[in-house]
Amino acid sequence: MKTIDVKQCAEQLRQSNAELIDVRTPVEFREVHAEGATNIPLDRLDPKAFVDSRNGNSGQPFYVICRSGNRSTQAAQRFLDAGINEVVNVEGGTSAWESAGLPVQRGKKAISLERQVRIAAGLLVIVGVLLAMFIHPWFMGLSAFVGAGLVFAGVTDTCGMGMLLAKMPWNQCSSTGSCSV
Repeated sequence: MKTIDVKQCAEQLRQSNAELIDVRTPVEFREVHAEGATNIPLDRLDPKAFVDSRNGNSGQPFYVICRSGNRSTQAAQRFLDAGINEVVNVEGGTSAWESAGLPVQRGKKAISLERQVRIAAGLLVIVGVLLAMFIHPWFMGLSAFVGAGLVFAGVTDTCGMGMLLAKMPWNQCSSTGSCSV
């Protein structure tokens, strides 16, 4: 998989009409994104459809970015698995882009998907423990299930809870840019 650091990517974007695809949720994208990026959330990414829509840019490299590099790596792998080799993963993601002082566009603040996962996991563990203490010990299974999910996410670098939360209405925006509440 080809990778590029944020400064090199910004230079490539300035020198050509290359495309920068941000694969975060619409709400994360709305909050802050690299100037000139287009949002195609990872859960809606169709590599073949994207390539078909490139209007004369086929064969030229395009870049994928997310918050820190995990989702963009997954997106790049999807393109490679579809036989599309022009994809380049932007190392460090939007966090590194912003830290490097490169131009970003800002919008309405939102709770990041990563924070939402931590809040939901913590809440489910607390609820499981309380239910086990006051209702029935079998409810401890809820906490164990969440713990196993977190271990699985850490080992595989894939978070089922994050994918589920990304589809929630509060993480979606309409085509006009307004987000659901």
